[in-house]
Amino acid sequence: MNIKASFNKLESMLTSVGNLLQCFVLLAIRLFWGWGFFQAGWGKLTNLDRTAGFFESLNIPLPKLNAIMAAGTECLGGLLLIVGLASRVVSVPLMFVMMIAYATADKEALQAIFSDPDKFLSATPFLFLLACVIIFVSGPGKLSLDALLKRPGVSR
Repeated sequence: MNIKASFNKLESMLTSVGNLLQCFVLLAIRLFWGWGFFQAGWGKLTNLDRTAGFFESLNIPLPKLNAIMAAGTECLGGLLLIVGLASRVVSVPLMFVMMIAYATADKEALQAIFSDPDKFLSATPFLFLLACVIIFVSGPGKLSLDALLKRPGVSR
């Protein structure tokens, strides 16, 4: 057997394994980061005055309103990610919230994206943002309400 044929066989096998694992990986991402978003949002809502004070210290306009909006987006968005409902839609406002977090609370990390990438990558919003990008690009996977509702024969 030649090298090209061996490579093609290996690539085909790895593609099959990857396709098989994709739904489980997407489920794990949705469950872990959805729960993380929910907890972060709930923490903001249950400590709204402290959160609004922090937002005010970052010079975010209308700090209480923005705290409620960010926390509500994180709570509801997190729950929707967990069950896999409207996953791509909800990933957009969650990405927006994380970009605002970078631009305000982690401004130094954002400014260091090229000069010190480790600082950017280790900032709190990074993995939350990455999880949202993965769900936006890949979808929620087969183990989600989105997939269940799109199946033929399931009435909506």
